[in-house]
Amino acid sequence: MDGEISGEELQELLDENGEQPPEDLRIVDIRNPGSFERGHIPGSENIPANQLTDRVEELDGAERVVTVCPMGKSSVQAARLVGSYEGVDGPVESLHGGLNDWEGPLDAPETDSGSGDGSAAPF
Repeated sequence: MDGEISGEELQELLDENGEQPPEDLRIVDIRNPGSFERGHIPGSENIPANQLTDRVEELDGAERVVTVCPMGKSSVQAARLVGSYEGVDGPVESLHGGLNDWEGPLDAPETDSGSGDGSAAPF
């Protein structure tokens, strides 16, 4: 693992590429599929924590990886696991504070949930 990346830094990377990760960046959300579907960082992919060991080879050739979880704790462990994998060619970072501190947009299904203030956490 190469440390943590702040939400602001990650948002800047997304902004540079039109709200999608640049080709050299893989954002790996380690939550369960249901939580991921309720809302996730644009362009992120879902590899649940309990599947990460078996699926880490899907990150072969990645030049940069950012792992994401709700609070930024489990993603540190995930980043360590991914960082130990020899198929990843560049830095592996955890999103500091996780989705709890993420202030950027989330991709989520279109629903009429009432207030629309975005206060419902997707995890």
